[in-house]
Amino acid sequence: MVIEIGSIAPDFTLSNQYGQEVSLSSYRGRSAVALVFYPMAFSHTCEGELCELRDNIELFAARGVELLGVSVDSKHAQRAWAEAEGFSFSLLADFWPHGEVAQRYGVFLSERGFANRATFLIDGDGVVRASIVTEPGTARSLEQYREALAELSR
Repeated sequence: MVIEIGSIAPDFTLSNQYGQEVSLSSYRGRSAVALVFYPMAFSHTCEGELCELRDNIELFAARGVELLGVSVDSKHAQRAWAEAEGFSFSLLADFWPHGEVAQRYGVFLSERGFANRATFLIDGDGVVRASIVTEPGTARSLEQYREALAELSR
């Protein structure tokens, strides 16, 4: 079951594309987080979505929101993809245990071995304020992100 709005976001620590550990709890009290789960690096729909976020990063920065991408890919694949696409935000490897963080958020598709497309907007207190979950193969729109970001200021 997908984590509900108003719930405390499950904490985690994952390696980013540079092998640095990133903990969700480290953002508490200092910034909100957009946690963006995507199935796989280098896939067509994921590329379109994350490149759109890259090209509109100011939407997040203007609201003090840290953008964190998460997939089951290894940190090595994440780094190659980040370098190829010029992503300046962290891509986190939910590699091992395989998909554990996606499972905690209720978005791991065990029959496929990867996370669904899901975004959670988490405020500075660690509370989920908005979510976007689409069907497999369906991209999230920039308008959905704008609406979700607006929920943080309510």
